[in-house]
Amino acid sequence: MVGPPIPPTLGALLAPGTRAVAPRRPVAPPMRGAGLYSRQAIRLQCRSHHGSLITSRLSPSAGLHRRPFTSSTPTAAGLEGAKAAPKKESDSDSTASTASTAGTLDGSHPQSPSPATESSGFDWEDQPNFQIKKFTELPYTNFGVNQHMIINQELKEALRQLLWRFRAPIRYAFAYGSGVFPQSTGSTATEAEVKAVHPRAPLAVQRAQDGSPKMIDFIFGVSHTQHWHSLNLMQHRDHYSMLGSLGSAAVTAVQDKWGAGVYFNPYVTIDGILIKYGVVNINTLCRDLAEWDTLYVAGRLHKPVKILRDDPRVRLANQINLLSALRTALLLLPPTFTEQELYATIAGISYLGDPRMRFPTENPKKVSNIVNHNMLNFRRLYAPLVEALPNVVYDDPACSDPDWIENAGSVLKLQQDMNPIKRGNMVRRLPKAFRAKLYFEYQKKFQIPQLEFDKMMEESKNEDANSFKRQQGGGFEQRIAQDAPESLRSHVRDVIKKTINWPGTTQSIKSFFTAGVRRSVRYLSEKVSKYREGGGAERDDEKFP
Repeated sequence: MVGPPIPPTLGALLAPGTRAVAPRRPVAPPMRGAGLYSRQAIRLQCRSHHGSLITSRLSPSAGLHRRPFTSSTPTAAGLEGAKAAPKKESDSDSTASTASTAGTLDGSHPQSPSPATESSGFDWEDQPNFQIKKFTELPYTNFGVNQHMIINQELKEALRQLLWRFRAPIRYAFAYGSGVFPQSTGSTATEAEVKAVHPRAPLAVQRAQDGSPKMIDFIFGVSHTQHWHSLNLMQHRDHYSMLGSLGSAAVTAVQDKWGAGVYFNPYVTIDGILIKYGVVNINTLCRDLAEWDTLYVAGRLHKPVKILRDDPRVRLANQINLLSALRTALLLLPPTFTEQELYATIAGISYLGDPRMRFPTENPKKVSNIVNHNMLNFRRLYAPLVEALPNVVYDDPACSDPDWIENAGSVLKLQQDMNPIKRGNMVRRLPKAFRAKLYFEYQKKFQIPQLEFDKMMEESKNEDANSFKRQQGGGFEQRIAQDAPESLRSHVRDVIKKTINWPGTTQSIKSFFTAGVRRSVRYLSEKVSKYREGGGAERDDEKFP
């Protein structure tokens, strides 16, 4: 390819046969230490209570104004992230800054819009566009990169290679659980112990599992469920139980009509690695993320996971899911709390109604193990969202450290504004299906007649889809927010349990058909062993708010 013409003076300096290239425009030098978050950006963004900015934010007489995370000038890291976004399996571990999660959230004053959202005329969360097909159609550059966790490069590549062993198309995929993010520190396993789980596991997998070999869990998001199972049955018939002999139509019916819409194939060995993979329709996945109708997959994504194949629509829905988890946790927590309490409350949401926690089939210390061994990953996942919400702030002098987000030894303190207007806004912005259940609980508590309740709900709707008012809490939401703390926690926890209990129970029953009797018995025996590892201690999902 011949480059554009160059000035004669420059051409004279080129040796014969040298290809001319266009002179490059000068670019801004990259920000120091650009990683998952830009440390320079973090210095600007960490809103410590020990600074004057945050004091004014929490003052009852002061208005709570949100600030953009960074200046409007695009940084080199931001530009690189924008270029990488459209890649289907882009290496998002090193994309740019916390600015990706900024947006108009719960406060009374809308944020200054970013260039990517100025033309849209509405807040991305107020009216998310789930019809997007490209990463460039996300609300702004680097939107949702906080969802991408940093793991060992060799392990990441080994996990990604597993996806290519499936001819059926996978649109979205993530690996999760203790097989990827260790939840304990054990002794070094012998070669025989490793081979008992992973017959020919790569060294990257053995090292990452910290001497405690475990099956690796995956979730695959697919576009057309029956077509996917049809292709997969032809290639991997041995992955399925006897149910597979009835064909893809029967498999799809069981997946979609029973439980939470997920079909698991456990104890499958691929490339010498023992895995379990669940298949979910992409529409079912996005609906659960945005509305919390079952919290089955949404709850798994409340914890750090390794996204191996991304999709813009799922990224958008999952950002809503993470914000919802943060708001729900804030409703359950007191005015001041620690990071550990926040993350434990979030991680415990999906276990509150889990039927496995009612029986000796799960480690009762599971939530504590998840949080204690993954504090940095939780911080990377939620710190940008804490920064984006106007009614919660870091109240810790450790935030003055420019590298505070990577300080594994610190457990930061936070403080939330208990103003009923702002907490009412949080109630109004809870996921649709979950919020409806909570409203019903308080309709009964406040003894509001059905006709009056229906009229109140109708009036709270905004006919103008472009108006921010639709997401502002009214008198009913503020009344909920002003309920006694113990009563509010009790009602929110009850709604969580009701949301999860039935889908989780039917999903567990379904596993006997989808996995088969032999593999189901093996799975249960391993879960009982995990319970014994916890020593029968008190369930820690009940210890946190």
